[in-house]
Amino acid sequence: MGQQLTMTPQLQQAIRLLQLSTLDLQQEIQEALESNPMLERQEDGDDFDNSDPMADNAENKPAAEVQDNSFQESTTSAETLEDGEWSERIPNELPVDTAWEDIYQTSASSLPSNDDDEWDFTTRTSAGESLQSHLLWQLNLAPMSDTDRLIAITLIDSINGQGYLEDTLEEICEGFDPELDIELDEVEAVLHRIQQFEPAGVGARTLGECLLLQLRQLPASTPWMSEAKRLVTDFIDLLGSRDYSQLMRRMKLKEDELRQVIELVQSLNPRPGSQIESSEPEYVVPDVIVRKDSDRWLVELNQEAIPRLRVNPQYAGFVRRADTSADNTFMRNQLQEARWFIKSLQSRNETLMKVATQIVEHQRGFLDHGDEAMKPLVLHDIAEAVGMHESTISRVTTQKYMHTPRGIYELKYFFSSHVSTAEGGECSSTAIRAIIKKLVAAENQKKPLSDSKIAGLLEAQGIQVARRTVAKYRESLGIAPSSERKRLM
Repeated sequence: MGQQLTMTPQLQQAIRLLQLSTLDLQQEIQEALESNPMLERQEDGDDFDNSDPMADNAENKPAAEVQDNSFQESTTSAETLEDGEWSERIPNELPVDTAWEDIYQTSASSLPSNDDDEWDFTTRTSAGESLQSHLLWQLNLAPMSDTDRLIAITLIDSINGQGYLEDTLEEICEGFDPELDIELDEVEAVLHRIQQFEPAGVGARTLGECLLLQLRQLPASTPWMSEAKRLVTDFIDLLGSRDYSQLMRRMKLKEDELRQVIELVQSLNPRPGSQIESSEPEYVVPDVIVRKDSDRWLVELNQEAIPRLRVNPQYAGFVRRADTSADNTFMRNQLQEARWFIKSLQSRNETLMKVATQIVEHQRGFLDHGDEAMKPLVLHDIAEAVGMHESTISRVTTQKYMHTPRGIYELKYFFSSHVSTAEGGECSSTAIRAIIKKLVAAENQKKPLSDSKIAGLLEAQGIQVARRTVAKYRESLGIAPSSERKRLM
């Protein structure tokens, strides 16, 4: 005798749909529509019989208000299906103040009219150009011998995405067929021709050479040109370490003069290859939309992200209970799978609504005031509020996005650890990061704040954070240490 926990295929399907992102779910729905003849999309204006409780996706409640820290939930009884069919209680519905059709109005197409002369279809559909293709296009316009062209193609292949030559000229020269008798000076001569291509600075071997190539393409009358060339050629290391006193002594410049030279160098691009966009933009489709209406935060599902499905009533009417033929058995199985799939989608949507509504309830301060008002929140808090397991909350918040007036955020963004305050309260790590970012932005660039100084300023605000914790948060924000943030101007 023993006990064993068995997950039904229907429960496995519901869990799998719950953890899918919007794009993956759309693909899953499309595959289900193609493989199951009983499933079809419910288009706007469709009129069909709702007598079968699973004939279509049961009416969803996609909007919920968050107000006065109170929630009213209306429960629905578990639906009774035919004998042998899966029966499961649908999660409690959330309160609504509008109908589905009132919230989700058909938005106008983003495509312009035919008489819009400024709209270019290719600029919105073509893939980005790579740096290599951009350089090869310029190479085809440059007259040169076949041998030089072969060398140029090899050099271009060795240029990385930032525009720098990754291999040494000796390695490139050794890679050619010995019968071609290509010498090192030939490779270097072709490299100098490529370094004249756009973007300026491409094909450089070092940062100093990259900046020098860009300076050479500026007008000769540019102020402080000779000093800038000397700076990037001989003292690039001192500039990187921000040792301004050494620079002024070695270059024999005053502070104001050195400031103008550095301003000229800082106007250059240390990564010229980044100007060429090689990848297509990635778009995020929000699963939940949050907006403020009359001092209330309204949470809605994004209907455009997930199409509504229904069981085709005509095909469902062909199923006969007493018929045991192969065709009728196949149709009955397809009908049951369609109902399970629709129920799993409905359960996913309602669970997502529950979790999103609780997140908005906890983080209304963030929605009103920004990152500094973010409260500590962990999975257990939401799991306890909605009566679900933490693993379920983790699945719901993974690769799900919320559109807010402050931008689009992944649901996991609203979860953060806490740090104790002097008054015995708690402060979110996200809020501390926002405060650190604000302090650094307002610091004196000649005397930037050290990690210890930032920890002291936080302690003055009642937030007890160790110096090493400040360093960890600073690095996560991509902020350099104080020694590297020092500016002369």
